[in-house]
Amino acid sequence: MTPPIVDAHVHLWDPARFDYPWLTEPALRRAFGPEDLAAAAGEPIRAVVVEAGRRPGQAGAELDWVRALAANRPELLGMVAHLSLEEGEGLPARIRRLAADPFVAGVRRLLQDEPAGFTARTGLRTGVALLGDAGLPFDACVREHQLGELDELAAACPQTVVVLDHLGKPRPGAPDDGSWYRALRRLAARPNVACKLSGLATEAPPGRATPGLLRPYLRAALDLFGPGRCLYAGDWPVLTLAVRYRDWLDLVRAELSALPAGDADAVLGGNALRVYRHTDPPV
Repeated sequence: MTPPIVDAHVHLWDPARFDYPWLTEPALRRAFGPEDLAAAAGEPIRAVVVEAGRRPGQAGAELDWVRALAANRPELLGMVAHLSLEEGEGLPARIRRLAADPFVAGVRRLLQDEPAGFTARTGLRTGVALLGDAGLPFDACVREHQLGELDELAAACPQTVVVLDHLGKPRPGAPDDGSWYRALRRLAARPNVACKLSGLATEAPPGRATPGLLRPYLRAALDLFGPGRCLYAGDWPVLTLAVRYRDWLDLVRAELSALPAGDADAVLGGNALRVYRHTDPPV
């Protein structure tokens, strides 16, 4: 039997419970829970929940809330929690607590809006290195122009698994000088870096998130990282601004159809289970 899909990047949020400064799009400014994800997917999937950009001081409460949801929704496998890695005081103890929590799949500290040079700061690099020491992967959400900095960060922390969110946010449909591909190729040469196949549709111009426009980016990531280091991810519900969940899943499946079944299964689930520390109970 084909194993269930594991979506390596979904968000759950509730604006009545937490404050999300970035969440201004009216179509998204409502609660999205696991029942909404199940309805959007239309088939059984399992998912890794990624922190949703609530105010930093609410990160612990967000983790507890998602954990409580997962108590009744076993398809929620764990959470990539927020941690302000540049805040050195008490950081080792906070990382140890997260690493000891079986529901914590990894850590994300959003980088996409930080100034140039932020990833080179000693505090952040120390924090990312400590994650590797603790066996926790680091989710890196950066924009295309930050891929070079992320490459330097990954090189400075070789023991830490770095998971690139959303292929580094290239801009499908924009003039292409090849800089995204070259930067992604350099990053893919780092054996400690993996890549999520997600986020392309919402980076495309409105109404132009077509398979023909998006496929070359998926193909590039699969060629550069190989099927052993690519993770299927939906970035739901953000992707609903551009396409339906099923549209994205079908597009990724179509791109994987030429691969051996074992490689396709790895991208669609097995790699996420491995990277995010999830061990299935024995059958």
